[in-house]
Amino acid sequence: MKPNTIHYHMKLDIIDKKLLELLQADTKKTNKELSSKLNLSVTAVYERIKKLEREGVINKYVAILDKSKIQKNFVVFCHVKLAQHNIDLIKHFEKEILKLDEVLECYHVSGDYDYILKIFVKDMEEYREFMVKKLTTIKDIDSTHSTFMIGEVKHTNIFKLTL
Repeated sequence: MKPNTIHYHMKLDIIDKKLLELLQADTKKTNKELSSKLNLSVTAVYERIKKLEREGVINKYVAILDKSKIQKNFVVFCHVKLAQHNIDLIKHFEKEILKLDEVLECYHVSGDYDYILKIFVKDMEEYREFMVKKLTTIKDIDSTHSTFMIGEVKHTNIFKLTL
């Protein structure tokens, strides 16, 4: 954020929150379907959605794929420790991670490791290839620790907004 920039959060009313929950569950619902669930006119629903988009509360619409149907259901959480902590190494590492299609999520974290990567590949062999030919070729990685998903207990993209 730029210095001296006023940053505010749009105040969401109960209808906005209900609308957002409905859209998170299924963005293919028509404005007519949404209007009947919210007891609003189709025009009012349209205007609220446009306002939420304009204010950045909704920043995009996506299709969520079934990872098993695209052969990407071998999930690995890889903890990465950098050799040193200086801004140039951090910038370089983050720039390189952005190029790796297998890494769908990357977080700079506190604790024993510097980053946690969430990696999706076909199987252990593909993960080995990824480690040997891609991840470990990034300079200044001191160590990695991989944890493999056994089963998915909860995975949601839906923020609960109403009480």
